[in-house]
Amino acid sequence: MEEISLPSSPLERSTVVDKVEPVDFLTSSAERELRKAPTAERPGALLGPVKVVHAYWLAGMSCDGCTVAVTGAMAPSVEDLLIGRLPGVPRVVLHHPVTSVESGDAFMRNYELAAEGKLNAPYVVIFEGSIPNEALAAETGGYWCAMGSETVPKPIPTTTWLERLAPGAAAVIAIGTCATWGGIPAAYGNPTGSMSVMDFLGKEYLSALGLPVVNVPGCSPIGDNFNETVAAILLFLNGLGPLPEFDELGRPAWLFNKTVHQQCVRAGFYEEGTFAERYGDPECLVEIGCWGPVVQCNITSRGAINHLGGCMNTGGVCIGCTMPGFPDRFAPFYKRPPGTIVSSTTSRTVGSFVRPLRRITMQFQNREPLWDKERHVPSGWGNVPEPGPVKKGVHYFYEKWQFLNSERPGRTKANEGYDDGYEVAAVQSGDSVPPDHLR
Repeated sequence: MEEISLPSSPLERSTVVDKVEPVDFLTSSAERELRKAPTAERPGALLGPVKVVHAYWLAGMSCDGCTVAVTGAMAPSVEDLLIGRLPGVPRVVLHHPVTSVESGDAFMRNYELAAEGKLNAPYVVIFEGSIPNEALAAETGGYWCAMGSETVPKPIPTTTWLERLAPGAAAVIAIGTCATWGGIPAAYGNPTGSMSVMDFLGKEYLSALGLPVVNVPGCSPIGDNFNETVAAILLFLNGLGPLPEFDELGRPAWLFNKTVHQQCVRAGFYEEGTFAERYGDPECLVEIGCWGPVVQCNITSRGAINHLGGCMNTGGVCIGCTMPGFPDRFAPFYKRPPGTIVSSTTSRTVGSFVRPLRRITMQFQNREPLWDKERHVPSGWGNVPEPGPVKKGVHYFYEKWQFLNSERPGRTKANEGYDDGYEVAAVQSGDSVPPDHLR
C-alpha cells in the first residue's frame, strides 16, 4: 500500500516566511488593496460587481461603546463582513483607530488615499460620537478630537476628516446616539458645542450614491442593528438588493418602527394595570421610570447580544437613549414619567375589569373536563377547589359574550360538504365538546 505523506508541521519549517506566509510589515492596508485585483477574488455566484468596500471609522466625542457593541455583534458578525463570508456582500476593509494593527503614517495613509480619490474601490464613512465645535477650541489654540497631524505638526480634527471624506463616500453612517442626535456630549450646558453628524453635514448633504446620513442610534446601539444595516446597504451598493427602508430621520425603519413597549416582555402587565413598585418586581416598569411606551427601539425583542439581555428584559427601565431628545427630554432618569399620570390611571381602570375576568377564565381553562364530570381533582400538590356558584355564573355569562357570533370549541355541526367533494361527517352532540359546554 502506498504510504500517505502528511504536510510538515509549521514548527518544522525553516524560515519565518515558510511558517506564517509572507510577512506583512504593517504597511497601509489601503495600499495593499491597490496591489490586488478586486475582480479576481471571491469567485462564484451571487457576488455582484463590487468585491471590496473600504470602511473608514471616525470618532468624535465618544466613549468607544459603539465599537464595543459592534465587535460583539453576531448577526452578522464583524468577522462575517471582514472576510467576505456573506454572499453578495462585498468584503469590508475596516480602517479603525482602535482595532487596526497599523499605526502612525501607515495608518493615516489609508485616510489620505480616500480623501485624494486614489482608492480602487468604493468606501463608506462611519462616525462614532458627537461632533464638537472645533472653532470653540481653536480660540485658545486647542482642539477637541483629532486624528493624525499636518506637517507642522498640527493635529487634524476628526471633523476635518469627515468634511474631506463625506463627499466621495458611498454612504455616511452615524452609529450611536452621540453621532445620530448629539447625545450626552450635546446635552444642556456642555462646553463643546457638540452636535450630530446630520446637523454638521446639513440638510442638503447627499453621499456619492445620493443617500442622506444613515442613523443607527443607541447608547450603546445594538451591534446586530448596525452590522445588519451595513450589510443591507452593501447589498444595495452591489445591485443585489433594494435600498433599505429608512424613516424620516434616517433610521432603519424595520428596526425602529416599533416602540420598546410594543415588544416588551412586560407589556401584558401594563394592559392589566399592574405595575412594579420597586426595582426587581416582575411587573411593568412604567411607574418607576420606564419610557418604553414612547421610545422607538427593538432592544426588548432583539436583546443586547445574540438575542440575550436587554434593558427591560433584565429589569432595567428604558431611559430613551435611542431618541433625538435624549438625554435632556428624558431627565431626570429613574423617576416616574409625566405621561403616566394619564396612561397608568387609564390602564388601572380598564385592568380592574379585564384582570378579574381573565383570572376566572384561567381558573376554568386550568381544569380537565373529567374533573368537572367527577367533581374531583387528583392533585398530589394540594387541594384545587372547584369554582363557586358566583364564579360559575360570571364565567357562564362572560363566555356567552366571548363566543357571541363565533363557534365554541369542539365540533357539534351536522354533516358538511364542500365544492371539491370533501365531506365532514356529522358529530353527535357531546362527542367532541367538553361536558361543561353542553348547555
